[in-house]
Amino acid sequence: MLSIYQLKPRFQNLLRPLVQRLFDRGVTANQVTLGAAVVSVLIGLLLAIFPAHVWLFALIPLWMLLRMALNAVDGMLAREFGQQSTLGAYLNELCDVIADAALFLPFALLPDVSPVLVVLLVIGALISEYAGVMGPMVGASRRYDGPMGKSDRALCFGVLGAGVATGLLPLTWIDPILAVITVALLYTLFNRVRQGLAEAVAPSDTK
Repeated sequence: MLSIYQLKPRFQNLLRPLVQRLFDRGVTANQVTLGAAVVSVLIGLLLAIFPAHVWLFALIPLWMLLRMALNAVDGMLAREFGQQSTLGAYLNELCDVIADAALFLPFALLPDVSPVLVVLLVIGALISEYAGVMGPMVGASRRYDGPMGKSDRALCFGVLGAGVATGLLPLTWIDPILAVITVALLYTLFNRVRQGLAEAVAPSDTK
């Protein structure tokens, strides 16, 4: 299933010189992971405290772009510079869902936006990521199938944030968009379970 995640290798190639410089300066993958999560939570708190200042939602597309870069950076530091660890695996998964929730939930405070829809979307994102993490438990790989993976959600909410901040997106349009994203998350959940099961049973079928 088509997903922005498929562009990750090209994105990583662009970031490789930066990753080398960070490693040379002693920056670790876990520091990058935690730093990105902390900034995400702080931005989410700022938006939650001042939801009436819609121009602040411009922080979301700016931060989403930087956060995607940082997510790639921490993975490259871990894999290419021997920084992989059990703690890092926990941080990578937990910090992502915490950051998503922190950045998505403030949309529930906007006028004409259904808090229920926002919460359902956040729950859908959490469950779809959990389904991806369950891959190794059943003998498959960690599943990143789309159509609404982490990078895809970042793009969607980056566009929403930009639309809200500039006033180009009527707030009454947000609920239908959130509903579409939630449906895409449900299909992502189905797709990850389906692909995980297919990958897990494939070796036994060849014996």
